[in-house]
Amino acid sequence: MAQTNVKDLLTAGVHFGHLTRKWNPNMAPYIYMERNGIHIISLYKTVAKIEEASMALKKIAASGRKILFVATKKQAKDIVSESAQKVKMPYITERWPGGMLTNFVTIRKAVKKMAAIDRMKKDGTFETLSKKEKLQVDRLRTKLEKNLGSINDMTRLPGALFVVDIKREHIAIKEAQKLKIPIFAMVDTNSDPREVDFVIPANDDATKSIDKIMSLMVDAVQDGLQERKNEKESQEQAQTEESAKTEKSETATETPSALQEEEISAVEQAKDEAPVLEADKEQVAVEKDTDTGSKKNN
Repeated sequence: MAQTNVKDLLTAGVHFGHLTRKWNPNMAPYIYMERNGIHIISLYKTVAKIEEASMALKKIAASGRKILFVATKKQAKDIVSESAQKVKMPYITERWPGGMLTNFVTIRKAVKKMAAIDRMKKDGTFETLSKKEKLQVDRLRTKLEKNLGSINDMTRLPGALFVVDIKREHIAIKEAQKLKIPIFAMVDTNSDPREVDFVIPANDDATKSIDKIMSLMVDAVQDGLQERKNEKESQEQAQTEESAKTEKSETATETPSALQEEEISAVEQAKDEAPVLEADKEQVAVEKDTDTGSKKNN
């Protein structure tokens, strides 16, 4: 995981807050000072919070759950979509669909409808439709792709929510709170940090600031995914070795060694020779009896 540097955050302009008259008093612990009517965020506190959030995101990613990234503001859209695509995580950069989390079943139906349209185009059913119907289906597909295309792979509720501006995405925050989904967010001086589980006090308006924080979060997620991959590989390797050992022991049990074979053949040979020896002994005894009888007669 990349180490967070205060100097890098300073260069990215993460420390710039909003105008002092727009501040939220609950952000006071994260504010360092006021300059030219603007609040300055304490970057040392930002660094501590980034590390805390990174560790939590890493654990969630390592557990195999999805993290939903949300940013519908203009300057954050492209950055968030690119970052989320790097780690193959779902994201929302267009309008937040109401009930996205609380009514997830209906949202999944819409995503499945999109997949059904794609199947229609592949199997040739689409060509049997009239010109007007084709146009309607195409429009529906485009609309669904725009709003829900980025959550195509999200088959269940996410393990966490990462939000860039909590004032703008207040509906998403409310839904996540209702379902007790952990919320990670960039919180500016005009927002209420009590609504978020993992607060990252930072400038949520500047492109450079958003890019910097997002890159750190994505690195943490990447580390978690890599950890999960390594764990799977080690488990598979252990299973392979175990099965190889089992096969080896079974083979050893089934096929006796050369020494064992010699012992078995010796025992069998002794068994075969035993009746012959007994017969010889009986013959000698008979001969002795015969000799003794003849001597007596003489």
